[in-house]
Amino acid sequence: MGVPDHRGRTAFARGDTWAGRQEPVRIGEWTQASPACSQAGHPAGSGWFDVVSFAQLVRNDLNVPGPWNHRQIAANGAQFHVAEVGDGPLVLFLHGFPEFWWAWRHQLPRLADAGWRAVAMDLRGYGGSDKPPRGYDPVTFAADITGVIRSMGERDAVVVGHNWGAYGAWTAAALRPAHVRGVVAMSMPHPLVLRRHLMQGGLVRTGFLLGAQAPLVPERRLTAGDGALVEKLLRRWSAPGSAFPDDEASTRYRAAMRIWPAPHCALEYQRWAVRSLPRANGRRLAKRLEVPVDLPVLQIHGAEDRYITPQLAAASREFTGDSYDWLRLEGTGHFPHEEAPELVTDALLEWLRRFT
Repeated sequence: MGVPDHRGRTAFARGDTWAGRQEPVRIGEWTQASPACSQAGHPAGSGWFDVVSFAQLVRNDLNVPGPWNHRQIAANGAQFHVAEVGDGPLVLFLHGFPEFWWAWRHQLPRLADAGWRAVAMDLRGYGGSDKPPRGYDPVTFAADITGVIRSMGERDAVVVGHNWGAYGAWTAAALRPAHVRGVVAMSMPHPLVLRRHLMQGGLVRTGFLLGAQAPLVPERRLTAGDGALVEKLLRRWSAPGSAFPDDEASTRYRAAMRIWPAPHCALEYQRWAVRSLPRANGRRLAKRLEVPVDLPVLQIHGAEDRYITPQLAAASREFTGDSYDWLRLEGTGHFPHEEAPELVTDALLEWLRRFT
């Protein structure tokens, strides 16, 4: 999927409704615009996109210092940024939308101290990783994940994912099980559960995901006002009264989403999930995903997640084997690893003991 067609006349959802809920979607009124694109795919015109340079963000906000090391990994025809700490069996962390590798800053050092090689990668299109115009389908996503595992000198890894990172973890486990020892999925159901939900009317009730299908307007919204919508989504999807995001998290996530074409790439994962529903490639992938994930699976979900409800996520049990654990965390929303990092890390370390 390349640069979007700028001729569409579709509104972007302002979105007070989320997957699994029954309220009708509310669509915002937005003015159509048709900015020109340069050969690199960057929308021209100073008023349309509020973006910053990649070099500025790498220097200031992406390669955050800490007990980890930063490096680039070549895999599946692209370069991926990773933050790595510790020695031992590999645990690979995959962030979701609208975050980047830094979402796992609380988990990385504690896993390293417990004897694990903890690595958080920026997904294709995010942060310090390559941002090509294509490759945001689940098959390529799975190949990115297992390619990074192999490029780090490992045969396999436990894969921990949140949101769309969990979507990739589920898919990699199903399509490339030889390279995945186990899966931890946070805040995202199995891809077939999500597909079924969307086909049964869930798309109409999922304001943000529906609105993300529009060309260019969502990208403009994500970058406007120094990325103010990013902070708004983080707060809206967290549990009421949550301390997340604090000022530092808001600043870093807002800045990271302003690296063009990161907002476009981030939305392409979500666009594929919807646009593939009637397509042959979507049906073929769904057929391949029908085989249960016969690996250890831990599913963690916030009890107050208003974007993906716990009830929807729990239906994933249908597509797992015998080694399945479910953890519902009270008082947390869509970002349990950020809202209750100590609880999540404790649960993760306890679950990981089965591999030692």
